[in-house]
Amino acid sequence: QVQLVESGGGLVQAGGSLRLSCACVASGRPFSVTAMGWFRQAAGQEREFVAAINWSGESTYYADSVKGRFTISRDNAKNTVYLQMSTLRIEDTAVYYCAARGGSSVDTRAEKYDYWGQGTQVTVSS
Repeated sequence: QVQLVESGGGLVQAGGSLRLSCACVASGRPFSVTAMGWFRQAAGQEREFVAAINWSGESTYYADSVKGRFTISRDNAKNTVYLQMSTLRIEDTAVYYCAARGGSSVDTRAEKYDYWGQGTQVTVSS
């Protein structure tokens, strides 16, 4: 069983920064061998992939829309994954979800993730 708790969302002006955190509480499978991802869902739209990181943190992958602006990282000692978001745009406004998958490698497909957090709202204003 895995529980994911996101934090760090909020309201920010365009061009600003936010850092999201996702704390993982897992029984059985250690966090350190679990690949993690961030997804987002804007109002009236489908959930979309944002970023993913493999178990060691050595492999990351980003959606084209956030490449160069967002950075995913993890601290296995703290069972936490982060999403540093910079140069935020109005179109980044969405509920951001943290997800964990049973595999250890990066994957961009939502259906490959087994556990999801409750989501945290990020609103970017002009």
